[in-house]
Amino acid sequence: MRRLQTEIRRFLGEEDGPTAVEYAVMLAFIVTVCITAIGAIGTNTNVIFEDMRDGLS
Repeated sequence: MRRLQTEIRRFLGEEDGPTAVEYAVMLAFIVTVCITAIGAIGTNTNVIFEDMRDGLS
């Protein structure tokens, strides 16, 4: 029983858990920004190609 208590105290004292959560939140933020930027670039590129198509017609 003492060993279980010791392991629980050790587990609760570790800082690996919160650090992993912080990294996950940062990764989610970075992915969101990248997807938004790629979408905006794609939309702008599409407008440029449509203008070129219309200019050639």
